[in-house]
Amino acid sequence: MVTVSEYNLPDTQLMNGNTNKFLLWIPDKTYIVLGASNKAKDAVNEEPTLQDNITVVKRRTGGQTVMLTPKNLIISAVINDESIMKPKDVFNMFNSHIIGAIAKDHTVKFATRGISDIATGELKIMGSSMYRGKGYLFYHAVLNFDEPPTTFQKYLKHPNNEPDYRKGRMHHEFVTSLKETGYPESIHHLKNEISASLSTILSNYEVANKALEKAV
Repeated sequence: MVTVSEYNLPDTQLMNGNTNKFLLWIPDKTYIVLGASNKAKDAVNEEPTLQDNITVVKRRTGGQTVMLTPKNLIISAVINDESIMKPKDVFNMFNSHIIGAIAKDHTVKFATRGISDIATGELKIMGSSMYRGKGYLFYHAVLNFDEPPTTFQKYLKHPNNEPDYRKGRMHHEFVTSLKETGYPESIHHLKNEISASLSTILSNYEVANKALEKAV
C-alpha cells in the first residue's frame, strides 16, 4: 500500500507572515502530490511507485494529482491582497507573466487552456491549482521543463476529471515539455525571467537556493 505523507515541501514556508510572497524552486527528487480530494488508490500506479520508492504527499490545493521532478520548475505564491484574490484573476495574472517570460526567448506560442493550464496547441506544459484559507490564497503551479511525459504515464493513473481539450488522451499524449517545444535556454534562465516578471506584482521575492543548486 502506498503511504501518503503530509505536504512539507519548500513552499510551505510561504505561509509564514502576512505579505504577498512567491517562491520558485526545483524539487530535490521525484514526488507524487495528491490533490486535496484525491486518494492514492485512485490516482497512483501502486507497483512502480513502491518499487521506485517515490514519496507521495497530499496538498491542500485542489486540482488533480501531479508529479514533481528535478526537471520541473515549481511556482508557488501566497497572496494576502484582497484586491487580487479572485481565483480566475489570479490564474490569468500568473499565466500572463509566465507566458511572457517564456516568449522572451521562444517563438512557439502558448496560451491558457482549460481552467488554468498553459499549453501549446493541444499539448500541456503547465498546470496550476490554488487553496483559499482565511485571509490568504495559496497558488501552486508545475511547469514541465524537461521531464519526459512517459514518466507521468508510468506512475499516475488517468484523472477522474480532465479539461475538455484533453479528450481522454493518456498522460504521454497530452503533456509535453518546454524543452521538447524547442526552448533554447536553461531552467535557471527561465527561473530568473519568471522571477523578474513576478517581482513586479508580488513583494518579498524568495528562492530556494539549496534546491536550485541540485537542479540539472
